[in-house]
Amino acid sequence: MSDRQLLGEVEQLVLLAILRIGEGAYAVPIREELERQGGVRLSRGTIYVTLDRLERKGYVSSHFADPTPEPGGKARRCFHLERAGLMALRAAQRMVDRLRAGTALEHRGKVP
Repeated sequence: MSDRQLLGEVEQLVLLAILRIGEGAYAVPIREELERQGGVRLSRGTIYVTLDRLERKGYVSSHFADPTPEPGGKARRCFHLERAGLMALRAAQRMVDRLRAGTALEHRGKVP
């Protein structure tokens, strides 16, 4: 696994939220998904900074959707999980699985 593939915890969570949401994932539902499914509360700024970093790494791509219909409606920046992002998630999961193997965590036992 190269350094480029190493994912921080927040990066992993954001990628997983995008994967769960699917088409049309943007910052607000990503943040809501993390809170609803993961019990993790992140600021909007943290979400945006993480999304920008993931896009620079090539793990996600983004496009602007049509503006919302209300007067002064904004165009949402929607994110799509790229193949490289999915591969990075899988590599991170394999690494955790390998490190967990043979430990008390693998058997849900007590940690020494």
